[in-house]
Amino acid sequence: MIEQLPQTEPDCLFCKIAAGKIPSKMVYQDNEFYAFHDIHPSAPVHFMIIPKLHIASMALLTDAHAAMMGRMMVLVPKLALQAGCRPYPAGGFRVVCNTGADGAQDIHHLHVHVMGGPRPWLRG
Repeated sequence: MIEQLPQTEPDCLFCKIAAGKIPSKMVYQDNEFYAFHDIHPSAPVHFMIIPKLHIASMALLTDAHAAMMGRMMVLVPKLALQAGCRPYPAGGFRVVCNTGADGAQDIHHLHVHVMGGPRPWLRG
């Protein structure tokens, strides 16, 4: 049985950002996802994509989330190019999903970082 997840969490920073309650520099938005620039970028291009559905971590994904995650991953290269990453293979980008305490997850709302642009980057 799949546990029913809340659509949003009232105290979640990323839920508040997706709802427009906290300002952000938007990259993209649709009914399912919100993408916005990282406030502490690690690369010339650095934004995050979050599902609007509150899922605390990648570790909590189930088979029921497979299609949503597929749609999110297909969105990554489109948004990376629009944000200024150079095309593959000479250019490219990195996708990172920090998961749990050992994985350096600071905000407990599933998100992927998309980073790109000319090297060297500050970190990452």
